[in-house]
Amino acid sequence: MNNVLGVINLSINQPLLHELTYSRATATVPFGGRYRLIDFVLSNMVNSGINNVAVLAHNNYRSIIDHLGSGKEWDLDRKQKGLYILPPNNTHFPGFNGDLQNFYGSLDYFARSTEEYVVVSSSHMICNINFAEVVEFHQKRNADITIIYKEMNTSEENLANLIMVEQNDDGRVTNMTENHLKHDSSKVYMRTIVIKKELLVDLVKKSVAQNYYDLVRHVIMRNLDALNVYAFEYKGHLAVINSIHNYYKFSMDLLKPEVYESLFFEPGPIYTKIKDEPPTKYTRDIQAANSLIANGCIIEGTVENSILFRGVKVAKGAVVKNSILMQNCVIEEEAFLEHVILDKEVYVTQGSRLIGEQTAPTVFTKKSRI
Repeated sequence: MNNVLGVINLSINQPLLHELTYSRATATVPFGGRYRLIDFVLSNMVNSGINNVAVLAHNNYRSIIDHLGSGKEWDLDRKQKGLYILPPNNTHFPGFNGDLQNFYGSLDYFARSTEEYVVVSSSHMICNINFAEVVEFHQKRNADITIIYKEMNTSEENLANLIMVEQNDDGRVTNMTENHLKHDSSKVYMRTIVIKKELLVDLVKKSVAQNYYDLVRHVIMRNLDALNVYAFEYKGHLAVINSIHNYYKFSMDLLKPEVYESLFFEPGPIYTKIKDEPPTKYTRDIQAANSLIANGCIIEGTVENSILFRGVKVAKGAVVKNSILMQNCVIEEEAFLEHVILDKEVYVTQGSRLIGEQTAPTVFTKKSRI
């Protein structure tokens, strides 16, 4: 895998997450009590043996720089290769349209890289995968492009804004369709590809010259007949974080031990930015059940079926059920919360009642006082 370059493409916006992305990139949306969405793809690359990773940033990339830093938590703070955060280059494209322009603005980085292959992935498809297996599959098929997919029942999962994959018996991709259109496939494209660097650069140059702007629609889908595009099936757990509904649903799935173990430890551990905080303090007579509670919290009330990030305080008599509370939220005495998502540093005053719907949790933005 020393011959493979990792590229995390953050140019894909998720407009249905807008309550959580006012002041942060989609990639840094908190997930699972201690993590950010980008931690998963970055950890997957490092665990797969990829030691040269570029992050193609888009908007609000200050939060990316703050979270990733030098890359030391992922062992990428090296003098040779390591982690590179590439800010958007809109010099040639003041009216930025899509991710191809971001690739085009970073062609000098690709020219300096010595790797032969590139793994390009987004950050909102949360999984735990060994990319070495995908690269081996790509080489054995002599493919031009290999895409990764997951079998899912999109109607039951209420998943939208996805691209579905169809393939022949040999595994070659014959069609890719956006799932708001009629389709017969249950194969969800996971926004990850393997491709030779030389071919990627050539396709980016040609596509931009023709005023195309989208890597998936205008490079992959448009060239299915001209290129050998193969599909690799991922069989592990996949969380698609592209809306508030799905953020809540897939977060709550983490309360199932088998899902948590699969997503965070199999086949490799997920790393994140380290913050040295004390263990959570539980006072006498509290009630806590089936919850994921990070370090640094103080629990004096009731917490059930919920996810609490670092530094959350739940006062005596307060009740938190079926909710997600991000970093440093404060819940005062006798407050009641159910089916809500609180962004970081939300302050809930004494006696407040916040109740959302199970299928549509209520979101309160960062630093609100309620």
